Amino acid sequence: MQHRELGRSGLHITPLMLGGNVFGWTADEATSFRILDTFVAGGGNAIDTADGYSVWVPGHVGGESETIIGKWLKQRGRRDDVVIATKVGWEVNPENKGLKKDYILRAVEGSLKRLQTDYIDLYQSHRDDPTTPVEETLEAYAQLVKEGKVRAIGASNFSAARLRESLEASKQHGFPHYESLQPLYNLYDRAEFERDLLPLLQEQHIGIIPYYGLAAGFLTGKYRSEADLQKSPRGGGVGQKYLNEKGLRILKALDEVADRLQATPAQVALAWIMAQPGLTAPIASATSPEQVTELLRATDLTLTAEDVRTLNQAGE
Repeated sequence: MQHRELGRSGLHITPLMLGGNVFGWTADEATSFRILDTFVAGGGNAIDTADGYSVWVPGHVGGESETIIGKWLKQRGRRDDVVIATKVGWEVNPENKGLKKDYILRAVEGSLKRLQTDYIDLYQSHRDDPTTPVEETLEAYAQLVKEGKVRAIGASNFSAARLRESLEASKQHGFPHYESLQPLYNLYDRAEFERDLLPLLQEQHIGIIPYYGLAAGFLTGKYRSEADLQKSPRGGGVGQKYLNEKGLRILKALDEVADRLQATPAQVALAWIMAQPGLTAPIASATSPEQVTELLRATDLTLTAEDVRTLNQAGE
């Protein structure tokens, strides 16, 4: 499988990144191990998680996903074969959130311990913290890079203005700069990203690893009516946002292209992201090994210009 450099980080990842948000939530430890095994066996090498996964589940405290990945890395001995990306800054609890230097330096130790590793390949600001100067956050990352605990840094959920401010601060002070951005982007959620962020990211050669590449599962085609929304814990939210005229129009276009390519709507939706200029790799999660195998097939699809045009028009 081909590899793409993530920004100018020196990290090379496959065109599909495995999302770890489901580990310890809708995928238990044993299932998560099988998912990770299948992903790596299929040629995948990039795994995304966060210290806040899965704090939203009753009884969870955050770090459950990192813990499972760490156990898998230890048992399988695969640390050198994969690129591990995790995040800091989400509110784990009222005392543990944000991007202040002292918190980042404390939080990274927890992530390293849970992941059972000496270093994190890509450490990301999970969300912007407007109460903290960007210089303070970047100073923390500079220390971690110098100490060898972090190889590269990335951002997630940043506005174009805040990202530009961070990039300028890095240049001015000699701090590491964000090599990647993790935005919401898929066939449905396009306008804001393409208008505000994409030009900056392309100009600065920043890698793009969008989350919700399948729109929380909607673009798999499994949610086509109100009755379908009961199929998963995500169903209610998916229905409120995506089950409308635009969403159904996109599903129709996905079906059309998928039929021609003898593929699935999910594969086509991910292949569309992979084909966009400047996009490094979409992030997609799976709750079974079979889903991983299906998702990986997206990396073998080649969309024609007509396919891309059909999909683009449906999402406008």
